[in-house]
Amino acid sequence: MSAQGTGFFTKDSSGQGVSRTTSETGGLTIGYRYHLNRWLSAEGNYGYDRNTQSYFGGFGESRVQANVHTVTGNAVVNLPLAIRRVSTYALAGGGGLIFDPTGNHGASVPGADTQGKGAFLYGGGADYTLTQHLSLRAEYRGFVYKNPDFGLRGLNTDSWTHTAQPSAGFVYRF
Repeated sequence: MSAQGTGFFTKDSSGQGVSRTTSETGGLTIGYRYHLNRWLSAEGNYGYDRNTQSYFGGFGESRVQANVHTVTGNAVVNLPLAIRRVSTYALAGGGGLIFDPTGNHGASVPGADTQGKGAFLYGGGADYTLTQHLSLRAEYRGFVYKNPDFGLRGLNTDSWTHTAQPSAGFVYRF
């Protein structure tokens, strides 16, 4: 089991006369990894972040603050490394990002609705063993997905974006 503090950095994008930027933020990811053998594992994660999406177009500026929930599943390849107490890995998989508008005054467009987006996930990291059951983890996860528009035609960029999610935290093995 793992618990990690994360960063959440999304690339700006544009399309159809609309450009989109997002705030940089932090969050939390929790996960469970099951080792199938010494080389291969299966992993599931849940993450939470909150950011603000700003859209610019012929309508001026519109902002939507949203809770972003990530739910992912991935395969983990445990890489051999000759450094004592360090284990490295690469991962790939998929899942979804769920953008849930907070409705906060001044940070929400009327009619903005919760929206899920499928995502491709890739990344890698390293665990540093502290004890038999406890390790430190440093990880990078990248998400590729279509920009959310919250069900509003005026916010639709019809483009893809990338979110970088570096993280650090603890792993407990049982």
